[in-house]
Amino acid sequence: MMIPSRPRLLSRIALAAAACAGLMAVGLGAQAQQREPPPSLAALQYSYSPVVKKAAPAVVNVYVRSHVQTMDSPFANDPIFRVFGQGFGIPRERVQSSLGSGVIVSADGVIVTNTHVVKGGTDTQVRVALADKREFDARIVTQDDKTDLAVLKIDSHEGGFPFLEFSNSDQIEVGDVVLAIGNPFGVGQTVTSGIISALARTEMAQSDTQVFLQTDAAINPGNSGGALVDMQGKLVGINTMIFSQTGGSVGIGFAIPSNLVRLVADNAIAGRKIERPWLGAQIETVTRDMAENLGIERISGAVVTSLSRNGPAARAGLELGDVIVSVDGFEVGDAHSVHYRLTTKGIGNTSRIGLIRKKQLTELDLRLEPAPKPGKDDVRNLSGNNPFDGARVSNILPSVADEFSLQETEGVVVVAVRKEGLAARLFQPGDIVLQVGNKKITDVVALDEITRAPQRSWNLVIKRGDRVLQLQLSG
Repeated sequence: MMIPSRPRLLSRIALAAAACAGLMAVGLGAQAQQREPPPSLAALQYSYSPVVKKAAPAVVNVYVRSHVQTMDSPFANDPIFRVFGQGFGIPRERVQSSLGSGVIVSADGVIVTNTHVVKGGTDTQVRVALADKREFDARIVTQDDKTDLAVLKIDSHEGGFPFLEFSNSDQIEVGDVVLAIGNPFGVGQTVTSGIISALARTEMAQSDTQVFLQTDAAINPGNSGGALVDMQGKLVGINTMIFSQTGGSVGIGFAIPSNLVRLVADNAIAGRKIERPWLGAQIETVTRDMAENLGIERISGAVVTSLSRNGPAARAGLELGDVIVSVDGFEVGDAHSVHYRLTTKGIGNTSRIGLIRKKQLTELDLRLEPAPKPGKDDVRNLSGNNPFDGARVSNILPSVADEFSLQETEGVVVVAVRKEGLAARLFQPGDIVLQVGNKKITDVVALDEITRAPQRSWNLVIKRGDRVLQLQLSG
């Protein structure tokens, strides 16, 4: 049957339009990754093998041996002793071994893993095994407890190591396919697949800068420090923990986002200590009661509860009761997310803060600055015939509060203890000295003066984490 000329012309026009649309789609594809479900059953036969071949050689096994000191005591099983008697007993030394995973992120052998994989006692020895069976000693460059990230360096002049490039974790979306690569249970390198289940999880965070990507890719013990990679074989995150009541994977695993991993790695390689921006304000996650009192509809964001007079937040124009809801265009659901965004933006930059004030949405610019440095009367090394012999103590400054995740403003914090001193048996870094005898401790000068006077007995009140401990010692 002959097709009329006009319909034929329209058909050609339609085909041309379709071709143009196809070219446009190709052009757009070069700018942004296309996210589509599999178009057919045949497409499900595709393999992750090319991604694994690219990524797996850069994932290593990490073996750690260290000497740890424990205290043996006949009262060790007494619950009262466990609360108040920590640090007393007969010191015993034992060898502790651990196994985890790591990811090479540069050709010269820089490795990122979890702090809890390599953290131990003294004389820590680290050895890494590559997928090609080569083994090397490695040294610990840095450990950051707040992010649970550690950076290692392979002790070798070989170079040319396989490594993973960083993905931009801010571009990850729920539903994206990812692979988890590591060494679960020590059985050897293993690959599992899944999707990103959630972004910016903070419910299990141990510090105010931690947020996590959630995935259902199987993660098990030994996967810690391993790689979570996207379909381009780039590093999306460092696998860190699982939620499980059995110890095995139940499909709820968590990874540290690659943007935070890259920040820690870059600072370590450059020989810099990680400095987090000082907000100069206390912020708390918005609760249902707060939302009702503030008259906001969504139970989301972080409310400003206190301000330092000359801090960056006050200078930027933040006020008490402001609710921060976004940072640099990214929605923030809680206080952890705010600190994470500021940390990954970095000191010396400016962040755009979106906030609700008196039910109105507004924005302002916040300059990201380091916390003030301690002065000469802010830190003291204590010694002598007293319980604080060998302790380094500091006033609770913004930088110290940030380092030890302290909310307190009163007392003096123990920042370090010398191994040979008496303080090493009594105190841990982060302990807050509140009272000695009947005197409240307001600063390091006051504590230093008290320790210089001989005492028949020492009655101490300290705060360790959420617990307040009372210690009574003979002079």
